[in-house]
Amino acid sequence: MKKILAMLLVATMIFAMVGCSSNEQTTSGSTDTTAQATPAPVESTEPEVSEEPEETEETEEPEEEVFQTLAGFEYGVDYISLYEQFGKEVTIDMVVEDMTTGLAYVEIDGEEYELGLDFLTMAMVYNTEPAGDYATADDVYAAWWRLYIQRWNYLLPEVPLYSNEYYDLYNSQIKGVQEFPTNPFWSPSSALIDWTSEKEDNSIIIGNTTDLSGKFRYSNFGASSANAADADVSTLTTGLQTVVNTKEGGYVWNDTVVKEHSETVNEDGSKTFTITIYDDLLFSDGSPVLAKHYVARPIVFSTPVATEAAARDHKGTMNFVGYEAFAKYDGTEASLADGATKEISGVRLIDDYTFSLTVDAQYLPYFYDITYASLSPQWIPMWMGECDVADDGNGVYITGDFYAKEGDSYTLAAHIAESARNTDTTYPYSGPYMVVSYDPADKSAVMEANPNFKGNYEGVKPAIAKVVYKKIVSKTQLEDLKAGGLDVIAGITGGDETNEALALADSSDGKFVYSHYSRAGYGKLGFRADYGPVQFTEVRQAIAYCMDRAKFAKDFTGGYGGVVDGPYYTGAWMYKAAVEQGMLLNAYATSVDSAIATLEEGGWIYDKDGNEYVEGVRYKKIPGEYASENDINYKSKDGAYVTTKVGDDYYMPLALNWYGTTDNPFTDQLLTGFMTNDNMINAGFVVQNTIGEFNPMLDELYQDTVYGYYSGSPMYSVFNFATSFGTAVYDYSYNMTIDPSMYENYSSYYIKDFADAYWLK
Repeated sequence: MKKILAMLLVATMIFAMVGCSSNEQTTSGSTDTTAQATPAPVESTEPEVSEEPEETEETEEPEEEVFQTLAGFEYGVDYISLYEQFGKEVTIDMVVEDMTTGLAYVEIDGEEYELGLDFLTMAMVYNTEPAGDYATADDVYAAWWRLYIQRWNYLLPEVPLYSNEYYDLYNSQIKGVQEFPTNPFWSPSSALIDWTSEKEDNSIIIGNTTDLSGKFRYSNFGASSANAADADVSTLTTGLQTVVNTKEGGYVWNDTVVKEHSETVNEDGSKTFTITIYDDLLFSDGSPVLAKHYVARPIVFSTPVATEAAARDHKGTMNFVGYEAFAKYDGTEASLADGATKEISGVRLIDDYTFSLTVDAQYLPYFYDITYASLSPQWIPMWMGECDVADDGNGVYITGDFYAKEGDSYTLAAHIAESARNTDTTYPYSGPYMVVSYDPADKSAVMEANPNFKGNYEGVKPAIAKVVYKKIVSKTQLEDLKAGGLDVIAGITGGDETNEALALADSSDGKFVYSHYSRAGYGKLGFRADYGPVQFTEVRQAIAYCMDRAKFAKDFTGGYGGVVDGPYYTGAWMYKAAVEQGMLLNAYATSVDSAIATLEEGGWIYDKDGNEYVEGVRYKKIPGEYASENDINYKSKDGAYVTTKVGDDYYMPLALNWYGTTDNPFTDQLLTGFMTNDNMINAGFVVQNTIGEFNPMLDELYQDTVYGYYSGSPMYSVFNFATSFGTAVYDYSYNMTIDPSMYENYSSYYIKDFADAYWLK
C-alpha cells in the first residue's frame, strides 16, 4: 500500500465547551466545549473496538484531489482507522517527523504511513509509555501533542483570529473577588462560592451573552458539547463529585465527598477504582446521597432508552468493562440471546456508600485516568421514573419496567427528555445552588443556596443566598451594571469594550472593581468542514492567507491580546514543552498570492461551465463518482452560485455561507475583515451571511435540531464563536474519528483526515 497523502474534510466545533465571554459566544468538548481542547466526556468514553474485518480484495484508493471525502468507501470493508490497526504498536520513538512540514510518519512492515489527527489524538492520551529518549509519560504526551498541533496547523480545521486578555468587572458590593479571582480555569460560576455579597438581599446577578436553553440537569443532553450558559447553571447546581477540577486547572480527589478510594490494576490489564463516600452527604431536599446515585446517570445514558430520548448516543459507561453487552440490552430476551447483558459488569455497588468502576484495558494506560472516576450523584427518579439501580453480584442493572415500550417507542424516553430540561425543584440538586425559577422568555434563572450542601473540594459552602443568571447584551452590559441590573461582567475583551470598562472602574470612586487574566482560548472562524468548499483543506488554508489575522487581533482586542496558530494556551505546560522540542507552525502570513496558489494547487481552476478560470468566483471539479448529494446540491445562500453539472462531473462554487451571531462585536468586525475582505474577493471567493441568535447557529453547525431550530437542509459551513482550554485535561481522543458509528456524536470539527484511513486488502 502506498503512502497516503494528507488532505481531508472538517467540521464541527469543539468538545468541550467551557464558558463564554461577554463579547463572544463559545461552544464544548471539550469542549468553548470547552477546546479546552475539551476533554473526552467523563461519562462517555471510547466506543466499542470492532473486530478485525474479514479480508477483502484490495481496494483502489480514490484520486488525490477528492480523496479527502472518503466518498464511496465503506468503513470496516474498504478501510478502518490507522490507529485501530496499528495504534497500540507504535511508540513515540518510532515516529519520523518531516522537519519542513512538521508532519509525522511511521514505518511498519516496510510501509510508510502518515499519521493523521485521529491517530495523534488517540496516541496522545492512550500511548504515553516512555520510549527512546522520552523518559517520562509527560515527555511522551508533549511530543504527541506537538505533532498533533503541527498537523492541526496544516489541516486548519478552524482559523484562530484573536487570543485576548480578559477583564472581569464587578460591583464592589461583591466581596472576595480579589482574594479569590477568576482565571482561565475558574469562571465566575465556580469562583462565586468563595465570594460574599453586601447587597441588601444577599444576592449576585451574573450572566452570559449565550441564551439559557433550560438544559440545566444535563447540559450536554442531545449535543456533543454544552451551551455555555446552561453549563454555568449546571456548575452552580451540580456538586459532590468524586473527582473535581481545581482552581489551578488540575484534577484531584474530592476529600469533602470521598472517604476512601483505591486503584487496582487487574491481571487482564483493566483497572478498578473503588470509592467509598461519606455517609453524611445530602441532596438539597435532605435525602441521603448513596453510592447508587453516582452510577445512575451513566448507566441510563448507556441504554437505547436514553438514546431515543436524546436522539444521540451518549455512551455513558463506554470506558467500563461490560459496556458493549449492556448497551445492547433492550429489555428483550432476544437481545440477551444475541449476547446482551442486563448488568454492566464493570460498575458495581459494594454497599450503600461504596461503588467500583472497572475501566476496560483497551482504554489504558490513559494519561488522565483519574477522570474515569469522576461522577456526581443524580436523583434516580429524574432519569428512571419508578425504576431503581441494583446489583445482585454480577454488576449494576436497572430494575422495574425501564425498557417498557408503547408501540415502537420506549415509555420512559419522553420522561428522560423532560427531566433533562427540568428547571425547578421537582427533583433535588447536589450542588451549592438550586434552580427555583426559570423564565424562558427572557432567558433568566433564579437560584438559591442549597442548605444541605456539604461544601466544595475545599469544604467551602455558599455564602451568597441568591444567584440570578440572565442573558447579557454586550452593547448594553455596562449600562446594566451601572443601573444595578448586573453585578459581574465576565470576560470583557476588545479594545473599546476593555477601555470603557476600565474607565468606568477607575472613575467610580470604588463602586466597581476589576480583575485581569490572559485568555486560555481564542475567537475563531469555525467550519462545518464536511460540507461545501470548506471540506477541502486548501480552502481553509486560503481563508487564513486572505485574512490579516494579526491586524484583526490588534483591532479587536485594542492591543489587549494577539493571535495563536493552533488550539493551545501559551501558559499550558505542554505548550512550553513542545516549544522546547522545536514546534513548527505556519503563521499563514497575509498574502493573496499564497491564497491563490493554494487554491490552484487544490483544483479551484475552473469557472461554472468547466472552462479555465479567468475572474469572479472559482469552481472546483468533483468527479461524479465521488460527488455526494450535499456536493451536488450545494449553493450560495442567495442561490446565485450553484454546483453545476458538466458531462459526468460536478463543479462546486467557492461560495461560503457564513452564520454570524447577533450583538457581537466579533461578528461586526468579520463583516469587513472576512466577508468583504478584498483578498477574499480577489482570490475568487464570495461570502454570504446570516446574522442570528446563538442556539440557531449551533443547530446549523450540528445540522440537527438540538435546540429546535434546524430546517432540515444544510446551508452554512462557516461560523464565528470561541474556544477555551479551561481544564488540565487536554484530550481530543475520538473527536477526530473517521468511524461513522462515532462521527456524528463525537466529532469536534467534523473532520475526516484521510491519513487516518488504513486501506484493507
